Amino acid sequence: MKSKVLLPVLAALFGAHGAIAQDAAPAPLATLPAAILPPALPWSGASERLIVAQSDPWITPAERSDFATTPRYDEMRAWLERLAAASPLITVEHFGRTGEGRDLLMVRASKGGAGKPVVLVQAGIHAGEIDGKDAGLMLLRDIALRGKDGLLDEVDLVFVPIYNIDGHERMSRWNFPALRGPLEKGYVGNARNINLNRDYAKADALETRAMIALLQRLDPILYIDCHVSDGFDMQYDVTFTYAGWGRYAYHRATANWLMGRFGPHVTAALDQAGHLPILYPSPIDTRDPAKGLRQAPEGPRYSTGYGDFIGVPTVLVENHMLKPYRQRVLGTYVLLEAALKLAGEDKDSIIAAKARDRASRPATMLARWKTATQPVDWIENFKGVAFNTYRSAATGRLEQRWSGTPIQFRMPIIGQEPVETVTLPKAWWISPAQTEVIDRLRLHNIRFETIAAPRTLMLDQVHVHEPAVQRAQDGRLPLKARFTHENRTQTMPAGSIRVPSDQSLGLLAAALLEPEAPDSFLASGFFPEMLSPGPGAEDFVRAPLAEALLARDASVRQAFEARLAADPAFAADPDARLDWLTNRLPDRSPFRHLYPIRREP
Repeated sequence: MKSKVLLPVLAALFGAHGAIAQDAAPAPLATLPAAILPPALPWSGASERLIVAQSDPWITPAERSDFATTPRYDEMRAWLERLAAASPLITVEHFGRTGEGRDLLMVRASKGGAGKPVVLVQAGIHAGEIDGKDAGLMLLRDIALRGKDGLLDEVDLVFVPIYNIDGHERMSRWNFPALRGPLEKGYVGNARNINLNRDYAKADALETRAMIALLQRLDPILYIDCHVSDGFDMQYDVTFTYAGWGRYAYHRATANWLMGRFGPHVTAALDQAGHLPILYPSPIDTRDPAKGLRQAPEGPRYSTGYGDFIGVPTVLVENHMLKPYRQRVLGTYVLLEAALKLAGEDKDSIIAAKARDRASRPATMLARWKTATQPVDWIENFKGVAFNTYRSAATGRLEQRWSGTPIQFRMPIIGQEPVETVTLPKAWWISPAQTEVIDRLRLHNIRFETIAAPRTLMLDQVHVHEPAVQRAQDGRLPLKARFTHENRTQTMPAGSIRVPSDQSLGLLAAALLEPEAPDSFLASGFFPEMLSPGPGAEDFVRAPLAEALLARDASVRQAFEARLAADPAFAADPDARLDWLTNRLPDRSPFRHLYPIRREP
C-alpha cells in the first residue's frame, strides 16, 4: 500500500542524495529498502558452476527463483522429504518444537557406520540471515545425487536448515533491510522475541534447550553457525570467525586447530572458487571503519562462545550483507564443502584437541576486560569501499553514502586487556529453592551432587552493591552491580547442591555461577528477589531502631553523616533517611543484596 504523504517526501529525499534518480517516480514503499542500498560490486566466480539448470528436476527453490527468494518452512520441508525418499544417504527427523509448535528439523547425511564423528551445521538462528539454508539444500542434493557422497566417508553431516523457524515465518521485505536479498526475510527473534544467539547460557527458549540437547547428543567435532553480517561496506564477501577470533578463546587446543587448520584451508577453497574471504571484521566504529576491528573474548550466550566453553570447535560464518544473495549462498556452499573435507581429514586430531581441552582444569577465568590502548595486529591492505557523507534531513547529522569504489588501507586490529580475573572456587553451593538455576545446570549437563542432610561449612558469601537493572533484552532484565566477598560459616539445608569446579564443564559452570562473569545467571537477571526490600515496620518502631544503630555503629554513623552532607535532597527526606538506616540493621533480610549462590573457597 502506498502512502500519499510519505512517498513523495521519501522520493524527493533519496533523489537529492543520488540513491534514486531526480526524475524518478515515487517508488512503492515496499521497494525502498532495496532501492537505498549502495551499489553492488561486480562479481563472478567458479562457484557459479554449482547452480543447476532450470530444467533440473532437483533444482532448489532458491535456484529456481535465481536466488531472488528463499522458500518458506513448508516448501523447504517438502523438498527435503522428497530428497530423503530419493536417497538412502538422507534422513529427516525433528529434535524439538518451537514456541509456536513447529518441528525443529535436522537432516542427517550419512553412509552409516557406528560412532562416526559429526559435523553439525545450523542456519537461520537469525531467521533473516538465511544463506546457510539454501546453500545446505544445494550441498545435500549434490551429496545425495550428484557424486559428492565422498564427503561422508569419514564424517556424518547433520544440518539444521532453520533454527529460528517461528521468526523465519514472519517474513517481510522490511526485515533486515540492509541485506541484499532475498526479497523477503525472516525476523531476528523467535515467537517470544528472544534472540537465540544470545540465549545459549540462560537457555530461556524452547529452541535453545533443544539445540543444547542436540549438541550433547551429537558431540560434534565441528559446529558451524551460518549468519550474515551487519556493519559497513567492503569488498570481502564471505567472512568467518571463532570465539574471540581464536586469540581470546578460553580453551586453547580446539582454538589452535581452528586458527591453524580451519582458517587457512577454508580461505584457500574460497579463493579458488572466486570469493574474497577474511576473518570476520567487526568494526570499532561503523562510521569510521579505519579506526579498527574489534577482537574480544566471548561468553557462552553466543554459539561460538558456548562451543568454546564446552570444548567443541565452533565457527561463525558472517557473509557480507551487501553482497547479492546468489553470491552469498554460493560462498556458503564452498565453505561448508571445504569444512566437511577438512573435518574428515583431521577427525583424529580434532577429537584429541577436544579431549585436551576437556581434561584441562583452569584455576582462573577472565571476567572483565577493556579495549587495548594499542593495536594487537594490523591488516596491511584491507579491501574496503569508499564513502562520502551528506547532511540527513531525518537525523540532522552527517550520514554515510557508500560509493561502490574499491579502496585499500591499513586496518588496525584492536584487542582487549584484562580488567578482572576470578579465581575458581572448589565448588559452588546452591539452595534447593533455586529451581530455575538447578534446571539450567541439568540442561547444560554440568555435574553436581545433592546433600541428603544439612551441612555446615565456611563459605564465601557475595554481597551485591549498587545493583542497576538494565534495559529489557531477550526476555530478561539484565543486572549490573559491584560485588564484595565475605567468608562466613553457613549451614546449607538438605537438598542443596554442590557444583564442583573440577569437571570438564568447570569453566562453563564458572561463567554461569560467578557473579562477576558477564554471561552469569546474575547478569541475566535470574535473582530479582535480591532487590526486594526487607519486611516493613511502623515508623514509631523503625525510628528508635535507627537511632540505636547510629549510637552504636560508628561506621554507619559516619557514612550517614557523609550522605547527609553530600545530598541535600536526601537530608530533607525523612522516609529516605529512615529507609537508608533500616537497610543497615543487622539481619535485616536474608535476601536483600545477598547473592544466593555460595562459593566454597
